[in-house]
Amino acid sequence: MPGHPNIVVVMADQLAPQFCGAYGHPIAKTPNIDALAARGMRFDAAYCNSPLCAPSRFSFMSGQLISRIAAYDNASEFRASVPTFAHYLQALGYRTCLSGKMHFVGPDQKHGFQDRVTTDIYPSDFAWTPDWEAHDERIDKWYHNMQTVKESGVAVATFQTDYDDEVGFAARRWLIDRGRDRAHGSDAPFCLVASFIHPHDPYVAQPEWWDLYEDVEIDMPAHALSPEEQDPFSRRVMDGIEASYVPLTEEEVRRARRAYLANVSYFDSKLGEIVKSLEDIGALEDTILIVTADHGDMLGERGLWYKMNFFEHSARVPLIMAGPGVAQGAAANACSLLDLLPTFIEIGGGDAQMLGEPIDGRSLMALARGEADPVDEAIGEYCAEMTPYPVFMIRRGPLKYIHCDPDPPQLYDLSADPLETRNLAADPAYAKAAAAFASEVAERWDSETLRRDVIATQKSRRALHASMQAGAGEHWDYNPPSDASQQYVRNHMDWTEAAGRYRYPPLKEQ
Repeated sequence: MPGHPNIVVVMADQLAPQFCGAYGHPIAKTPNIDALAARGMRFDAAYCNSPLCAPSRFSFMSGQLISRIAAYDNASEFRASVPTFAHYLQALGYRTCLSGKMHFVGPDQKHGFQDRVTTDIYPSDFAWTPDWEAHDERIDKWYHNMQTVKESGVAVATFQTDYDDEVGFAARRWLIDRGRDRAHGSDAPFCLVASFIHPHDPYVAQPEWWDLYEDVEIDMPAHALSPEEQDPFSRRVMDGIEASYVPLTEEEVRRARRAYLANVSYFDSKLGEIVKSLEDIGALEDTILIVTADHGDMLGERGLWYKMNFFEHSARVPLIMAGPGVAQGAAANACSLLDLLPTFIEIGGGDAQMLGEPIDGRSLMALARGEADPVDEAIGEYCAEMTPYPVFMIRRGPLKYIHCDPDPPQLYDLSADPLETRNLAADPAYAKAAAAFASEVAERWDSETLRRDVIATQKSRRALHASMQAGAGEHWDYNPPSDASQQYVRNHMDWTEAAGRYRYPPLKEQ
């Protein structure tokens, strides 16, 4: 057994916890997620720090808020100089690997991972840079629209199933190799991040997962709003994704939600494959296993789809942890993805002295052990499409406050109103809390300065992208290294030695 537990993170893309059985969905078929929750700790108020793929992941990797590292949108560079948990775990003696998506933008496509065994699924350059000086102009080439919902349904294969099947296979092979290493004397702990694209739209499922559900079972959005009923930020997002002027039928909404649930079950099966691999190499008992996602999906709630807002279906993520030292139970404290870096450092035996840059989170191991934690907050920042100014969120205790300079503030009491149907920012009974949050926002952020920084990076990235399209520089898309001359059986190898090395578990000495 290694001195410190292995760490395995199985990450979904756009998985709202509300659509998992472990979080109470009545028909979601997620046996592997449910089994993990039954033997470990389920975090019931875990949030992403920015409800968009790349910014959320950069915050998760670095333990820092996106405003601190300029990780504003899906075309923001993740600078090579920012330390990640992969760097720190490597320094603590871990063998580290990324299989799957992390949406790294820039020439550094590893960010501390010793091994990266697949390519990414999305561009690694500046192509997806938004323009806050024309924030209300719809982006056509690469932006969401309602056609995605209208085309939901069933297919034998998609680019997403191709990708996730590769991610799962590569992760399992890497884990088997760690078993081979152990069998030949290596006792180094390992950290694997297996990051899948499902259940991210398009909402297209393979028949075996689609057939797990029936149309009559599928629940419809619980709180739908018309464009006229939306707050200003939600209306901008609604316009941007075309939801405000492309009507959806009830059948289209139901079909998309059924396909989403089917793809949640497909992702759950991938978690099952990882668990099986850990069992196969005898490492499950020595491994802290974590399931999470980069953000959620509105799926028609409030009339919104996808993410890009701080309502519960978009901003909350599943977070379940099980393994040595982790208690069984549920943790009510608000927390977020940036808390995972200090959590991993604690698991690996490190401490704050090794940090190369300040971080914005705290370790969740006290909560994981079932102990009290005085901190009950999550902080969010959104600096991407369909807004002219930064949007901020503070979730503390049962209250959630959302601020954007040109918009009226929003305050929700999630203990009394989990669907966020009543904005309490102007309610006299909440006046003190609303004033305190407003003061905290003003003290915590300089919105005007941040806006100028965002626009400045957008301008520089658009200029660079134009140059790169004209042929400047090299593509940054990651190509996993592969040397066929060193694989399987080759002339410079002893056949029996190679066979013995690959066989797992190895034959016992006679």
